[in-house]
Amino acid sequence: MVKISAADVKNLRDQTGAGMMDCKKALTEAEGDMDKAIDYLRKKGQKLSAKRADREAKEGVVIAVNSGNRNKGVVLRLSCETDFVAKNEDFVNFAKKIADIALQNMPDSTEDLLALPFDGETNVGDKVTEQVGVIGEKLEVHGYQKLETAAGEGQVLPYIHMGYRAGVIVALNLEGPQFEEPGKNVAMQVAAMRPVAVNKESVDQTVIDKEIEIGKEVARQEGKPEEMLERISTGKLNKFFKERVLLNQLYVKGNKETVADYLKTLDANLTVTDFKHVELG
Repeated sequence: MVKISAADVKNLRDQTGAGMMDCKKALTEAEGDMDKAIDYLRKKGQKLSAKRADREAKEGVVIAVNSGNRNKGVVLRLSCETDFVAKNEDFVNFAKKIADIALQNMPDSTEDLLALPFDGETNVGDKVTEQVGVIGEKLEVHGYQKLETAAGEGQVLPYIHMGYRAGVIVALNLEGPQFEEPGKNVAMQVAAMRPVAVNKESVDQTVIDKEIEIGKEVARQEGKPEEMLERISTGKLNKFFKERVLLNQLYVKGNKETVADYLKTLDANLTVTDFKHVELG
């Protein structure tokens, strides 16, 4: 029987993040072969992942990051089953590593992100599966979003809310360090008030149609005359725009001006061009 040294166990743990006992068992099964031991742990993760596929993964962390020149940013969620795991430093760092890979490559979708290399040994998707075996819970990467601005045409700024429970990236149309704090303030607004769009023009028509129909039905149930329903629903739609459209919302830090007005106090041309918001749940 091959003797498994403590140094070998530590080496495997450093490479995979698995527990000491799991590493020792893997090396024993692999007769001391490091590569086979890593494969053993990955297969264990695949088996456990299949067994836990029907579990709910509502806890986790949301990571939002931008590049050094602030012209691109990403936000994503790494989900797990329990708050205990979500608060583990290794788990948070693993999520940050995935976000960094996304930022470096700017993939178009979560599926493309999962196919990207992870430290040259495997890809992101397989690494997540491997960590299922290490952690013992269902893990999922989802909610991935990205924003990018051309050089000289604005900047992307990130914000992480409530201990990694939500993340936002906001794109401003102007560059400059003087707009970093305002950008963060607007990102905080998004996290707190959950707008559906930047401005009225970018609200999806299906959302508008739904709000109009709901407004008419509510007024109809209140006994309002049929000929008044259109005007009443228009009024309710305008209220919807004030409450759910970012630039029309009251700025939460001031509550006397809209977000659009707040930005204009900093620069007459400053505005938000886009945002992405991801949260747990």
